[in-house]
Amino acid sequence: MNANKAYTDEYLQHVAALDGDVQGMKAARNHMEHSTAIYHGTVVNSSYVPRFFDQKTYDYFKYASETTHRILVKVMREYLENPEYRHVYDIDERLVDLILLSRDYDAILPFARVDMFLDEDAMTAKFCEFNADGSSGMNENREITASMQGCGAYQAFAEQHKLATCDKALFPGWVDEFLSIYDTYAFKVENPHIAIVDFLENAITEEFKIFSKLFAERGIECSVYDVRDLAYEDGRLIGRKAFYGRDNAPIDAIWRRSVTNDIIDNWEASQPLIEAVRARKVALIGSFAGHLVHDKQIFQVLFKPETKALLTDEENAFVEATVPFTAFLNDNEVDLDAVKRDRENWIIKPVDAYGSKDVYAGLDFSDEEWAQIIDRYANGAAGAPFIVQHYCTPHRTMALPLRGEEGDYTAEPQPYANLSGLYLYNGRFTGVFSRLGPEPVISKKTGGITAATIWVDAEID
Repeated sequence: MNANKAYTDEYLQHVAALDGDVQGMKAARNHMEHSTAIYHGTVVNSSYVPRFFDQKTYDYFKYASETTHRILVKVMREYLENPEYRHVYDIDERLVDLILLSRDYDAILPFARVDMFLDEDAMTAKFCEFNADGSSGMNENREITASMQGCGAYQAFAEQHKLATCDKALFPGWVDEFLSIYDTYAFKVENPHIAIVDFLENAITEEFKIFSKLFAERGIECSVYDVRDLAYEDGRLIGRKAFYGRDNAPIDAIWRRSVTNDIIDNWEASQPLIEAVRARKVALIGSFAGHLVHDKQIFQVLFKPETKALLTDEENAFVEATVPFTAFLNDNEVDLDAVKRDRENWIIKPVDAYGSKDVYAGLDFSDEEWAQIIDRYANGAAGAPFIVQHYCTPHRTMALPLRGEEGDYTAEPQPYANLSGLYLYNGRFTGVFSRLGPEPVISKKTGGITAATIWVDAEID
């Protein structure tokens, strides 16, 4: 038995010894209902069973995430510096232009979250996707962890073990890293006004407020703006109407949380931001080059001979072991009939989307339904490129979902599939976003929940 399962079993024994720990479960859910863990207006659902990880798991997560960051940075640098390499991607010309804009600070990939399916028995993994500047989940992690810590089963478990969480590394840690990156900016100013920008209907705004307050504690003003509320006037980027912070304020540095496909979809409204970056009048952290990581065709790019030539033998072996086969969902790249026949082995995704939009796993459908889905999206039929990828069967662990329903408090533990999002701040592993779900695609739309991430008896950085 792996140590993580042993810890989970031990915790569940404490739950059973407390006759289900109904009081603790209700307290945890009550905390969530009065918390800032809000996703598009809805309280985040959680598991009363945290994800307990041992030293071996921490070490693997650290190795895998930091190795991935090094590889991704090599790809990004080659794309930026070598025009002859750029053909490995198929990207909208407008995005190519944005990607190549000057950065003027050291960090190539300041902020990322790499999502993987970890087999905790074999300690091997396959990646699901890579996320750059639009990555979120830090506040869910923080609130769910806080919801657990006063509860009976958790306290009983904590009496037997040394426990650690990710909170400080994820929140104050990013503020420190951001300011350190800004300190390398060629045109830095004293006492900069920092802005967090996104298309706010897609944003996790409660998370933004928390980060803004942490910047303020460092003596740095930080406001939150919708991209469409920015103006570029007289050589300055101005935040007109603040969601949080100061109206009509010049901006010196941006933490870009808006993903690039939203920029493209709102092209005209995004021009003030683009003009300011083009004129090198604002530090955009991270740059639009983060799209090279966000775009799911990166999984195919990593196997191209041009990319293999950039990597060490160890890095190429790592890619072979951890990146599932990926191809465009086109006749000239993959046998579509084989994809239709073997639906259990495949999943399809748009190359440039997020939030599990238009993600389909063959396991969810009948043969006829799956064939219709393939026809609907193959060869650009839906107006946007899709990829097809080998489906990775997630590792399952026991969960006690808390969704605010009375039946939650008497339900038996259930096996849920796991997806681990590994946060990287400028290449340094800082924590895990632990998501679980009952369905082949793990997302909030398919009944997904979030669990606290707890390191057990581990020495962590």
